[in-house]
Amino acid sequence: MAKTSIVDKENKRRIAVAKGKYPAVRLHNRCRICGRPRGYYRDFGLCRCCLRKMAHTGVIPGLTKSSW
Repeated sequence: MAKTSIVDKENKRRIAVAKGKYPAVRLHNRCRICGRPRGYYRDFGLCRCCLRKMAHTGVIPGLTKSSW
């Protein structure tokens, strides 16, 4: 419940920024799945935890786990 409400607030803020009623500087990127604000990858729109889970299951095409 708490995470979904935070994500909803962030979406409302993005709408307010588009209308010019909220400062764009104060927005923070969040994961699309879990709403985590840290460890965010812009290319995928996911946090590092969700990205790793999805890469292991093969949901993201072209992404493989590297090992050397």
